[in-house]
Amino acid sequence: MIKVGLVGIGFMGRGHLDQYLRLENEGFDVKLVALCDVDTQKFTSFSSQGGNMGALGQGAYDFTKYALYEKMDEMLAKEHLDYVDIALPTHLHAEYACKAMRAGASVLCEKPMALTPDECQSMIDTANETGKRLMIAQCLRFWPAYEILKEYVVNQTFGKITCAYFARHGGTPVWSYEGWLLDETRSGGCLLDQHVHDVDMVNWLLGKPLAVSTLGVNRHPGGGFDAVSTQYRYEGMVINTQDDWTMNGADMPFQMLFRVNFERGALLFEGANVTVYPNGSKGFEVVRADTGYYREIKYYINHLKSGETMSVATPESTKQTIEIATAERESARQGGAWVEL
Repeated sequence: MIKVGLVGIGFMGRGHLDQYLRLENEGFDVKLVALCDVDTQKFTSFSSQGGNMGALGQGAYDFTKYALYEKMDEMLAKEHLDYVDIALPTHLHAEYACKAMRAGASVLCEKPMALTPDECQSMIDTANETGKRLMIAQCLRFWPAYEILKEYVVNQTFGKITCAYFARHGGTPVWSYEGWLLDETRSGGCLLDQHVHDVDMVNWLLGKPLAVSTLGVNRHPGGGFDAVSTQYRYEGMVINTQDDWTMNGADMPFQMLFRVNFERGALLFEGANVTVYPNGSKGFEVVRADTGYYREIKYYINHLKSGETMSVATPESTKQTIEIATAERESARQGGAWVEL
């Protein structure tokens, strides 16, 4: 039985909690045994709010079934955990991940990996030194729609990519604990917290670009860039991403989408399913159920149990995503100047 401790039960932490409850109900070989949060009121009166990626953390929870901790050090000392699931504010990822691995637990850490490439490297170095398994929960790598796209890219079903557009648009995260998401020093702003999903997708599909050019605007002082648009320089392709978390209409839904054109067809994702458009033929939908949250955790546990190499979201690859995002921020600060990688 794989024993897990979950650190941080804010919006994403509760989203992870939902997945563990589902896995346990399905008879999967995992047990969430401990919860840790510096705000112990969350164990009794937490009201789940916000979030852009679906209905996460919206249930009622029986916290009496878990060992509850205010400090991760105490949890690690008292519990015999196979791994720690870290769902803390971004500026704490490297510190807590390294501490957990040095204490003998493997780590599944929420995205983004960390605030800087150097912090990412410290996590990789600690994993190598301790022999513990580290994976970053870049959920789009496990999201069915994006997996379909990955298959078309790898298999060159329609040939090579000629043009691609990735976007997400949502509301301002004013609901975050102590406003951490609107503090660039803790979250990296929209660019590193929300936009990083599409940065990671570009990286996962195409590898590191030659250079990036990003335009960005700031509406919340101290919050970093709230809306960004990036061009990525690759040979023979036009690649663009956009993100905006200032879409605050009362009934405006969160959106994530992609449109990818190939030499002999195109894929469009806007809503629930992917529509495939072969050149010269009618389009058709490809339907695959489930979300990346559930599938990333299940993937991590299966590989932790088997000892097989994790290939979908390696720490080295997710560090590369932070390197790209860092270059984008540098470009935005220079008014869109091309920054080489």
